[in-house]
Amino acid sequence: MVDEVEKAASLEESKTNTREVEEEGEIVGESDDTMSSLGNPSKAMKHPLEHSWTFWFDNPSVKSKQAAWGSSIRPIYTFSTVEDFWSVYNNIHHPSKLAVGADFHCFKNKIEPKWEDPVCANGGKWTMSFSKGKSDTCWLYTLLAMIGEQFDCGDEICGAVINVRARQEKIALWTRNAANETAQVSIGKQWKEYLDYHDSIGFIFHDDAKKLDRGAKNRYSV
Repeated sequence: MVDEVEKAASLEESKTNTREVEEEGEIVGESDDTMSSLGNPSKAMKHPLEHSWTFWFDNPSVKSKQAAWGSSIRPIYTFSTVEDFWSVYNNIHHPSKLAVGADFHCFKNKIEPKWEDPVCANGGKWTMSFSKGKSDTCWLYTLLAMIGEQFDCGDEICGAVINVRARQEKIALWTRNAANETAQVSIGKQWKEYLDYHDSIGFIFHDDAKKLDRGAKNRYSV
């Protein structure tokens, strides 16, 4: 599947028009043709993905310390084919262009990127850190690995999020059954291999993060 995803890249990039994005993570100001191509099946044959996926965006300009965590997260677009993925990806800001404080998510459709979501509730996350402006390629490859079903324990995958902060960027891969150590370690190793990432990464249970916040310890490392 990932071969189809990557092969479709050149075709979709050739179709990409220069568009202004009014708000990071959101597609705005498209022509009628663009909206038609995103919202309706094309006459050309499309390559369906095994799962549908939804992009979500957490806008730093509307975040507030008083607001409940996750209250500003909103869905941007749901896609279910290789071509629709590239149509969306090529028309949104990449991590290096996002505002500080932004969080951009890609999760399986009907799974919200929140601890409270029933699918995520008993899960956890692997996290990779990058110097400021250096995560664009690894974010793309993470998306391709997910939607291309490259993980042996792919049913464990909920989605991924990139957090853009002043000094660094972090990509986290969320999974659904944190206690399944064999599956989580397999996912962590494959993720590192796919991205050619050489530093150690750790896995934190969502339950620990909720209880201990920044004091949560890694349960697994690879």
